[in-house]
Amino acid sequence: MFGYKLSIIIPTLNEADHIEMTLAPLQQLRSNGHEVILSDGGSHDRTTAIAKPLVDTVISSPPGRAIQMNRGADQATGDILWFLHADTIPPAGADRIIIDCLAKRSKVWGRFNVRLTGTNPIFRLIEFMMNQRSCFTGVATGDQGIFMLRYAFDQIGGFAEIALMEDIAMSAKLKRITPPNCIKQTIATSSRKWEQNGVIKTVLLMWWLRLAYFFGASPNYLASKYYP
Repeated sequence: MFGYKLSIIIPTLNEADHIEMTLAPLQQLRSNGHEVILSDGGSHDRTTAIAKPLVDTVISSPPGRAIQMNRGADQATGDILWFLHADTIPPAGADRIIIDCLAKRSKVWGRFNVRLTGTNPIFRLIEFMMNQRSCFTGVATGDQGIFMLRYAFDQIGGFAEIALMEDIAMSAKLKRITPPNCIKQTIATSSRKWEQNGVIKTVLLMWWLRLAYFFGASPNYLASKYYP
C-alpha cells in the first residue's frame, strides 16, 4: 500500500477486560506488514499476558498516557504512527483508510469519527457533537485514533508529557503544520466512563476540563479532577 508502514501504538494500564477486543481487528494489519506496539504503564492484571501473542512488541514504561505513547514511538519503525486507546475498536481496513488518506492529500495527520459503544440514544447526540466540534476546530481527542506521519511527530517533539490534555496539546502543534484529515469512518470507543459516572455529569466535566485548560489550568490539577 504505497510503501507505507503503520506503527500502531497502544498505551495500557490494567486493561485486561478490553485489550483483546482492541487487538483482534489489528491482526489483519499485522499480516499486511504493519506493527503493533503495546506500551504498558505497570499493569497488575493480565493485560500484558493477553496482549503478548497479539502484538509485535510489549514495552514497559512509567505510567502516564503521554509518556507511554512517546516510549512506544521510540520503538516504532513505521512511516505512520497511529495512537489507539486500549478500549477502542478500529474499523475494518483501517490501514488502507489511513494510508489512502495521507497519500492522496497534503495533510500530515488526522483522526476518525468516534462512535460510542453505549446504546442509549443520548450517545448518538454526543458522538455527533464530538465529531462536528473536532472537524470544525481541528482538535482531536485520543478517543478518535489520532494518526500522523512520523516526520510530523518528530518535528513537533512528540506528545507533551503532561498528566492530561496531551491530545489537545498535540492537536494544537499539528494544526500549525496542516489541518487534520477528518475521516468519516468510525472508530468505536467505550462509553464506560459516561455510563459509570453519569452522562450529563461526564459531558459537563469534559467541557469544564477543556475550558479550564484553555484558560491555563495546570494539567496536574485537571487530572486530579478527571481521575479522582
